[in-house]
Amino acid sequence: MRDQLRTDILAGCWAPGEKLLLLGLSERYDTSSTVVREALTRLTGDRLVELKPNRGFFVPELSLSELADFNELRCLAEEFGIGLAIDRGDLQWESEVHAAHHTMERTPRYRPDDPHQVNEAWMLSHAAFHAKLIEACEVPVLIDLASMLSDSTSLYRRWAIPSDEAETRNIEAEHRAILDAVTARDAKLAGRLLREHYTATMRIIFKRGLIPEAERHGTA
Repeated sequence: MRDQLRTDILAGCWAPGEKLLLLGLSERYDTSSTVVREALTRLTGDRLVELKPNRGFFVPELSLSELADFNELRCLAEEFGIGLAIDRGDLQWESEVHAAHHTMERTPRYRPDDPHQVNEAWMLSHAAFHAKLIEACEVPVLIDLASMLSDSTSLYRRWAIPSDEAETRNIEAEHRAILDAVTARDAKLAGRLLREHYTATMRIIFKRGLIPEAERHGTA
């Protein structure tokens, strides 16, 4: 339940600031309100749901200034994490990184029915690749932090105004360069490339801005 709800929030089924109603969610997922409440409570810890006292559960509002802070924290965490992973990771981990990259590379980035919308399967494979990069750091709290920040960034990407720059960006080359740095066991380069990769995404979102609130909620 928690994973399906998380996936649907990241897919934009509810707009930022929208209230998540227990009854509606119970019907949507064919489960009890107790199960729904438990899933929502768990997602508050991941910052994908906000609990407002006496008001209920909501999808968090988005703020570009917050995105900048998230990006810097993510860069710092993953620069450190990938350094540890490269130092501690064995051949099995390296093989799994390559396998995760292969899956992502073979998954179409955009939906066949809408070339301007990112394919959800690609988003999942993209997240899996980045998670695998730092998995061997063996620091669970860092891995959890990176996962939370990845989800937060994904929410911003979902609600960013579409741009030609995002669609023409050679993100495949960026991922390949990161993979090559990991394969070469060059922690400094891998960390720098990760920072550049994440910051490029942030700058595109900043340049285009977020979809206006009225449009997000379907009232425009």
